[in-house]
Amino acid sequence: MSVAIGIFGFGGRAPPAVLDLIVSARKQLISKNNNNTDEGPVVIVQSRSPSIETALLLPPYRIFVKSRTKDETTTNPPRLVVYCLPQSISDYSMWLNEELNEIRSILFTNKAIIVCYDPTKNTLTATTPDILTALSSTITTNTTYTTNSSSIAKINSMALSQFASFDTQAASQLVLQESSMATVLVLGSGGREHAIAVALAKSPRVKHVICHPGNAGTAMEGGKIFNTTHIETLSNFSFTDEHHSIANLVQQLAVQMVVIGPEGPLVDGLVDYLTQHCPSVRVFGPTKAAAQLEASKAFSKDFLQQHNIPTAKYKNFTNAEEAISYVNMLFDSNPHERLVVKASGLAAGKGVLLPTTRDETIDAVTQIMTDQMFGDAGDTCVIESFLEGPEASCLAFCDGNTAILMPAAQDHKRALDNDLGLNTGGMGAYCPAPCVTLALHNEIESMCIQTVQQMAQRGTPYVGILYAGMLLTRNGPYVLEFNCRFGDPETQVLLPLLENDLYEVMCACCDGTLHTMDVRFKENAAATTVVCAAKGYPESYPKNMNIVGLNDVVGKMKHVKVYHAGTKMSSSEGPLCNGGRVLAVTGTGRTISESRKAAYDAVCKLDFVAASGESLMHYRKDIAQRAMPENNKLRIGVIGSTRGTSLLPIMKACASGELNAEIVAVVSNKSTAPILEKGMSLGPTCVTKFVSSKNLTRSEHDAKVTSILRSAGVDLVLLIGYMRIVSKDFTDYW
Repeated sequence: MSVAIGIFGFGGRAPPAVLDLIVSARKQLISKNNNNTDEGPVVIVQSRSPSIETALLLPPYRIFVKSRTKDETTTNPPRLVVYCLPQSISDYSMWLNEELNEIRSILFTNKAIIVCYDPTKNTLTATTPDILTALSSTITTNTTYTTNSSSIAKINSMALSQFASFDTQAASQLVLQESSMATVLVLGSGGREHAIAVALAKSPRVKHVICHPGNAGTAMEGGKIFNTTHIETLSNFSFTDEHHSIANLVQQLAVQMVVIGPEGPLVDGLVDYLTQHCPSVRVFGPTKAAAQLEASKAFSKDFLQQHNIPTAKYKNFTNAEEAISYVNMLFDSNPHERLVVKASGLAAGKGVLLPTTRDETIDAVTQIMTDQMFGDAGDTCVIESFLEGPEASCLAFCDGNTAILMPAAQDHKRALDNDLGLNTGGMGAYCPAPCVTLALHNEIESMCIQTVQQMAQRGTPYVGILYAGMLLTRNGPYVLEFNCRFGDPETQVLLPLLENDLYEVMCACCDGTLHTMDVRFKENAAATTVVCAAKGYPESYPKNMNIVGLNDVVGKMKHVKVYHAGTKMSSSEGPLCNGGRVLAVTGTGRTISESRKAAYDAVCKLDFVAASGESLMHYRKDIAQRAMPENNKLRIGVIGSTRGTSLLPIMKACASGELNAEIVAVVSNKSTAPILEKGMSLGPTCVTKFVSSKNLTRSEHDAKVTSILRSAGVDLVLLIGYMRIVSKDFTDYW
């Protein structure tokens, strides 16, 4: 039988005191096991604590941690549980009560020692010496731990007191006066705003979520969510998009927070206006000056270059003749040149042209600057080098001082399957994106943090959502562009995976206290959204079709949520189509495959039917297809000690496509091993490192190697000329 230490609920936190406790407890249990042949190896399991797993693999700890499997605590009850308390009563109320009940069960059923960590105070409920003393007194009897020590009872009673405190606070929350709860105004009418409203309504601190103007979906959502057009007291209100009209609305509704969905009002300075005229109201979004990161591609490219944040080589132009002359110069020097031509201003996500020849590139410049295809958004034109690699949508919460990156998503811009057809606002998305490894996630988050910090130094602090469109090149991640708001349809796959209370996260952004938050997304979970559009989109398309099948999906299909975008209510016919992108159907599951199936199972039940009976719904059938296991390259990690000659045919097969795989890491225990040269020859996308084994146990060395392989997103480990015996911990982990 294995003796387990269970780590629960730490999310992105890895407090040194907790790490030291785990290491000391493990050492004590190993020592005890050496004197007791009935005990098995000491296994550490984590649940919702990925940062603990990452930290323990690294120096000075170098310890393996297992991710807990289903029913692990029943089949392998832990001797010691270290539990991170909820960071707020909202977290407890929303979903953590179930986890607390599980830990209570472990305590009473298996007599485990329960220690709580309070993230608000950075303290444990007992000292490490007291915990180790209690641990040393435990005696194993089959699968139950008993003790004759009162020290365990004392430690566990402190844990129970903490649990009882949350129960008491939760009970108080139930009887809170409505006056102490928040009313939130969400501005916008798309699927993004519907998703934001649904997420905000889950908060026990939110009384009402009012959408302005909203759509048929937010009108039908019920509960806390409704549209301004359905508020009787506003029947005589003059609704306009003017700043003063919005400010009057905020005051009349006694709103505590305004969340601005689309980029237009942000770029036009609505945050600035509301901050001045409604100073007691939190406004989630960047100021006009900060929103320049999206409003002007020329500005953002200059900003990126100035602060050495990787981006494609570029040049800005305000004169079409000069731009064309520049294009000709580049093609004269390299006939195979490929460029990207962008309108600098806002163009509804469609201001990027991807020509493939000299003539097409000149035409693109002419269309943007001379023909004004995108209006005055093309007064300034950005011409940049074409980069190759997968794209990823990387969104971060920002509070003016720092940024916390969400899991990467990938969207589908083209209207037709196989990425054909015209550019759209987005025909679907999925999350998490397999191409963004842990190492890439950390690198991209650092870029976002640097951006926020540099914006603050400019005197234009950035608050809200920073959406970095990233390209993952062979030389690392590059920023393609910034957006200053939630993406659509990325929001519809990100927010269903958020574990936190969105209202609390937004408050922390507005208040500059994001660094105190542990923003978490569900582990072992995925989401896929499929956009259902009107036929003809993104060009001319019909409206006013009946939306058929909603009653067969909404509230009937598990793991499916239908977000409305271009819809409106009809008094007699229910929701009608009122835009190009009409619905975003989101499925969730443990994997991309499961979430994709859930979404498409629901889409197949829907249709847009004209008065003539004609079906006028269009959707792509390949959303998230590229993320399916069969379409992803196997990510190979190699460890070796010698020349690595046997690696050459694998490298050749990967390069030719004969093997659907790529080598992403090469690690050696010998600093001069030629196999490292082979790794370096693969370029920056292959992590190549020497890991010394000096003064390390076999398991400690293997843990250090594993931390490198794990951050590179390795699926399969190959041992090629590896002149070491690997530990059982290593083989069990992989």
